[in-house]
Amino acid sequence: MASFYVENFGCRAAQADGAAIEQQFRELGLDRSRSSRQAAIVVLNTCTVTASADQDARSAVRRVRRENPDCEIVVTGCYAQRAPEEIAALPGVSLVVGNSHKHRLAKIALEQRFPPAVSDSPLVTISALNDSDSRLFVSDIFAHTEFLAAPVFDAANERTRPNLKVQDGCDNRCSFCVIPSVRGQSRSLPLDEVLREVNVLVNSGYREVVISGINLGRWGRDLSPDATGRVSRFEALVREILSKTALERLRISSVEPMDWSDELISLMAESPRIAKHAHVPMQSGSDRVLRLMHRKYRPWHYREKIEKIHAAMPTAAIGADVMTGFPGETDADFEETWQMIDDLPLTYLHVFTYSPRPGTPAAAIRDQVPVPIARERTRILRESGEEKKLAFMRSLIGKHVEAITLNSHDGDEADFTEALADNFLKLRLMGRHEANRWFRVCVEKIEGGSLMGVAA
Repeated sequence: MASFYVENFGCRAAQADGAAIEQQFRELGLDRSRSSRQAAIVVLNTCTVTASADQDARSAVRRVRRENPDCEIVVTGCYAQRAPEEIAALPGVSLVVGNSHKHRLAKIALEQRFPPAVSDSPLVTISALNDSDSRLFVSDIFAHTEFLAAPVFDAANERTRPNLKVQDGCDNRCSFCVIPSVRGQSRSLPLDEVLREVNVLVNSGYREVVISGINLGRWGRDLSPDATGRVSRFEALVREILSKTALERLRISSVEPMDWSDELISLMAESPRIAKHAHVPMQSGSDRVLRLMHRKYRPWHYREKIEKIHAAMPTAAIGADVMTGFPGETDADFEETWQMIDDLPLTYLHVFTYSPRPGTPAAAIRDQVPVPIARERTRILRESGEEKKLAFMRSLIGKHVEAITLNSHDGDEADFTEALADNFLKLRLMGRHEANRWFRVCVEKIEGGSLMGVAA
């Protein structure tokens, strides 16, 4: 039987989708190849959040075709959903399977390569864009409610920190974002299924699980009300995981500002089983720019949330996504963002330069910021982010943190073990230790961009 290889691009949700695709192939009897060079079927699970993400996907197609000319290249994911014909035109691409059909990608791929191996009846190509091209499996994403769910493991520490996607899609309509049009409406993995997945991971020996989604804080809003008529909320999901599983540590991925309720903050602060790590997208500190972005909060709302999180958990890592160069962003707008970042107790930043996405309202705005100016603003904020991260790390010297050991070492002769602190900082624990073990660590110094410490 043929071998397969899945290469993922983009966010944690995409990584989780890739894990589910791998599971599809395994259930059909295929073996996972160690690299794309040896596989008979190579799946490129793409992102399209920026122009550079599209370019990465196209480069990957060229690379795979060059290194493994006999393989079947299947392109899926968000770029495949947005521009299937563009991808199909690339030399070497065998199939384009959009997010609309990703839940049966393996069967589609095998039917094309080995028709008798999968089904006695042929699959019907569904393409909203070009019915004459039998290589396109793409249709209206909003007509689909399928949910791909499988834990994904970081290749560097696959024995310690699985990531479980519990929500997909987004009902927000930020003017710069193409994701709703390629991911569809918000939909949640039902509570019973989440608990089952977490319990399977716990029973397999995992001690920390990361839950993620495209718009994680909206989990449950699409599910049917309970017997009392109440709609499920994200806080309820967190409470149920704590009460109905033996998971030692739950880490919550990115949650939008408006979904950081007082209840969620209190729950995180009070439970030793929730990692003290909050990622809260900001995008801009300018009220005018946030309105142009169609974001659902104002700068003072954001400031209030961050200050509440910090007050409840003074040693927590608090991160933010920030965008520079949004159309119409003036020097004054940028200064407001820079100033708010400087004022707030943020501990790290993910800074992105705006990239026009076809079909989004922002792409049609005439007042586009020149690329050199946007890139300079990105550089300034990234430097600010590094300064804040370093200050946060220095504040922990002499203090104790909880850390989980990872499955990686810096060479066979290393006298330390790589670990991840509860508050999301990299840590080198002196001595050689097994992976997937929790330690209370006394932080002694900073070295090589990591905390250094000893087991207390």
